Amino acid sequence: MPHTHRIGIDIGRKLRLEDAIAWAAANDVRIIDVQLDTGDNAFTKFDTPRAHAIRTACDKHGIQLGLHTLSAVNVAEYAPLIGEAVDAYLKAYVDAAALLGAGWIVVHAGFHFTDDISLRMQTGLERLQRTAAYAEIKGARVLLENLNKEPADAEVHYLAHTVEEWRWYYEKIDSPAFGLSFTANHAHLVPEGVEGFIRDIPLHRVAEVRLADCFRNGKEEHLAPGKGDFDFPGLFAALDTKGYQGHYTNAFGSLDDMLRGRDLFAGMA
Repeated sequence: MPHTHRIGIDIGRKLRLEDAIAWAAANDVRIIDVQLDTGDNAFTKFDTPRAHAIRTACDKHGIQLGLHTLSAVNVAEYAPLIGEAVDAYLKAYVDAAALLGAGWIVVHAGFHFTDDISLRMQTGLERLQRTAAYAEIKGARVLLENLNKEPADAEVHYLAHTVEEWRWYYEKIDSPAFGLSFTANHAHLVPEGVEGFIRDIPLHRVAEVRLADCFRNGKEEHLAPGKGDFDFPGLFAALDTKGYQGHYTNAFGSLDDMLRGRDLFAGMA
């Protein structure tokens, strides 16, 4: 079962990064995940002195920092100029990770509009390959997340939301700077379920497991544990059996909700 210090908190954009580190230290949280897209946390706002102070604070409190890109930025974008901007966005996140000493960057495969899925997938794959190659140079690591399903009649659908789609990407990206972020609640929404994902994915490439409650084959929700029907003890037991050694990240509700969830998960037998 996960020890308390293996369970991180998805701060997202709830706090300024310096405040997030102080909050984590005050609550004995050792792993945090943040976005660098808005306000004082925008990656364009970090210079060397500020980054040095952040690295010093993380070292002092034993905090591991991870970054999380926006799923709204379409990694599968092929339009001229916009596609180049997405390349620059991902490259900037890699630069920010190197500057801040972040241990990982969660990235996504993008989304498609039903009739352009093949072109979108190929475009996204090539962009992720370039990003992984750049991360190797910068000493950073990117983790591809399995995203959530959308309703069958939706115009827009996230890519890499099934085992098959996710595999299509990670089997083609052979880099020491590339790994996986397994969002277990997203797996709960599709027919293969958590069991199917854990059976099929290369667990040695999974560096993070993200946690939230939801309903089986339901819609995308990030509920506090107990508000859906997700089997957390079953998940932890299955991962323990297969030797998972990475960290977990709570991604639901408020900061207090995630703290309570951390204690609940750590106490499960």
